[in-house]
Amino acid sequence: VIIASLTISAILVIFIVPLTIVFFIYLTNFSLLIYQRNSELEADPLSNVWDRARKTIASFWDIYARIWHGYELHGVENLPEGPGILVYYHGAIPIDYLYFLSRLFLWKKRLCLSVADHFVFRLPGLKLLLGVTGVIPGTREECLVALKNGYLVSISPGGVREALFSDESYQLMWGNRKGFAQVALDAKVPIIPMYTQNVREGYRTFKERRFFRQLYESTRLPFIPPYGGLPVKFRTYIGKPIPYDPNITTEELVEKCLYCSSIFFLHKQVCKGKFLFSFQTKTAVQALIRKHQTLPGNIWKALLERFDKRRK
Repeated sequence: VIIASLTISAILVIFIVPLTIVFFIYLTNFSLLIYQRNSELEADPLSNVWDRARKTIASFWDIYARIWHGYELHGVENLPEGPGILVYYHGAIPIDYLYFLSRLFLWKKRLCLSVADHFVFRLPGLKLLLGVTGVIPGTREECLVALKNGYLVSISPGGVREALFSDESYQLMWGNRKGFAQVALDAKVPIIPMYTQNVREGYRTFKERRFFRQLYESTRLPFIPPYGGLPVKFRTYIGKPIPYDPNITTEELVEKCLYCSSIFFLHKQVCKGKFLFSFQTKTAVQALIRKHQTLPGNIWKALLERFDKRRK
């Protein structure tokens, strides 16, 4: 009985914060449903009539971010006034991204539409919350319409795969995903890199096992539960925009396709513009990681940074 009690207690400790976040997310959706019913709102979830509710939600999550992670946001001045595509590293739980959305709305009263994996839309009881916060499936057509309407659109090319199988080395797991670059070229908008310091020290997943990798690749469902929730320091850094350049030619893209974590390899083949955009974006995100992150990540250092005033 004692061994069983200790085991259950240990399991609860490592999963309690992720479960608490899930509880708060569903509580937020429940609150929106009550607000919608009391106010008799039938408007489009993206319309301004929901701004009061958005401000309440953003304030709650911003308070949580300040208390639990001492959250800081840097580089907001790098965001364009008009549309653009934000590209970011995906932690085991993208709670840092939720913090970013909340603070951006509080500071700038600006809504950033978020491209999410298809499984998110299968989760029960979250339809209204996803709509009000601007979560979209992320088809090319939807992204182009959002950008045409002046929205910022965010995407993590690594997605769920990066969330599950990256680790404290902060390896980008984008594979051959370059669709975001093509959308940016079609919409003629800049790409803005973004990264949150210590996101892997706050929340982690169990070390990759072949079985779990095969299970994910066959189902595209995140069966590996995240754990942790330590109150490490979170700082989100928004990098300099990568501008759209209408004058890029095929010849200028020769030997600029492959990327390695710290150096560039020349690859002699002719490429299209989307490969250069993808290449530049990956470079920019990796540069933010190298600049602001201790590699490999260290939980104790991340905890001590809560008391490091010099970094502010």
